[in-house]
Amino acid sequence: MSEQPETAVAIPSPPPAPRPAGASKAGAKGQNPYVWGTGRRKTAVARVRIRSGEGKFVVNKKDVEVFFPREKDQQSVRKPLAVTEAAKSFDVFVNVSGGGITGQAGAIMLGLARALAETNPDFEPKLREHKLLTRDPREVERKKYGQSGARRRFQFSKR
Repeated sequence: MSEQPETAVAIPSPPPAPRPAGASKAGAKGQNPYVWGTGRRKTAVARVRIRSGEGKFVVNKKDVEVFFPREKDQQSVRKPLAVTEAAKSFDVFVNVSGGGITGQAGAIMLGLARALAETNPDFEPKLREHKLLTRDPREVERKKYGQSGARRRFQFSKR
């Protein structure tokens, strides 16, 4: 009789320990004071960094009032801070690209809400209640061949 080789049983490794609130993805190497959140809306992408501070809000190295001249966009960008009543306790630094002004404001709003939820888990129910942690999935429909747009056709001529 031939001997059967024993099969090795793989022992699963334990899952990684959860990060404490406020700890960044950089790990324990350097104590990074920033917490990151990424937001997207249409074709705009915003990388949001927050840290404890006195309420400074900078978008692409400009003050938020300079970057967003419309009051509506300024309010939507600050909405996660207003909902959590944390406007004066965090400094916000944003890099945003792509899309238009309103799409960029929506991307910043989502990224800021995600970063706030990561810093303090108690903020998450309030942010969810105001639908600030839900990404808006609407995108532009592509243009089709034989048409002048996504749905608009060229003018029909019978003769």
